[in-house]
Amino acid sequence: MKALLGALTLLPLATAAAERSGEEVYNCTCIVCHGSGLLHAPKIGDAHRWKKLVAEGLDELVPMALKGVRLMPPKGGNPNLTDMDVARAVVFMANQGGRPLHRPGPDPGGDLANQS
Repeated sequence: MKALLGALTLLPLATAAAERSGEEVYNCTCIVCHGSGLLHAPKIGDAHRWKKLVAEGLDELVPMALKGVRLMPPKGGNPNLTDMDVARAVVFMANQGGRPLHRPGPDPGGDLANQS
C-alpha cells in the first residue's frame, strides 16, 4: 500500500515533466481566449493580427506570454505550464496565422531568440 501511495505521489511530477507540444498546450489553456478572440486576444488563424506580433520576434513574444500582457494573465492563467510549454504554444499559434516561427529547443533557459 505504501508503495502505491508513493507512486501516486510521484505521478504528477512525471506528468509535469512530460514534453507537451504547442498544440497540446494551446488546446488545454490558450484556446479559451485565442480560439474566440475573448478579451481582445489575437485569434488563432488571424494572419493580420499575428503578422504584427511575429514581427516583434520570439524573444519579445515569449516573455510577454510568460509575464502576461494587457488582459492576458501570466502563462495564460495556467501556472502549471513550463516556460517551454508557453514558448511552444506561442510558436504554434503564430504558425497557424501563416507566420512561420520554429519550435523552441529543449532548453527553456537558453536564448529563445536564437532558436526562431
